[in-house]
Amino acid sequence: MKFTQETDIQGNLIQAYRPGAVVIGGRTLEHSLVVTRERLIEAWRPRTAQELAANDLHCLLDLDLEVALLGTGATQIFPAPATLRPIIEHGIGLEVMDTAAACRTYNILIAEGRRVAAALLMP
Repeated sequence: MKFTQETDIQGNLIQAYRPGAVVIGGRTLEHSLVVTRERLIEAWRPRTAQELAANDLHCLLDLDLEVALLGTGATQIFPAPATLRPIIEHGIGLEVMDTAAACRTYNILIAEGRRVAAALLMP
């Protein structure tokens, strides 16, 4: 599913998503990742919501975020509260959704100038 047309928004936009892959900057990425306007953290360790651990979210803490979006694959899966604790204790808003919704929401928030990261699980 293609998300964006050519735009004047600077930074990392998610151009397309299909199960197991996203396109960012013309590159197809088929592994879990974290993306912000300025950064792309490739090969993020967890592949599924069940594999996600609190330590996996520590990479988000130094990104100066307002909100983090966690895309959990084809369906929305809420990780255990203890897993999400680092984000919540750091005062970052957190939304858990399926990966397609996280991709769409990320692009909308970037267009609004928000400080957002999408942590996308690619099973």
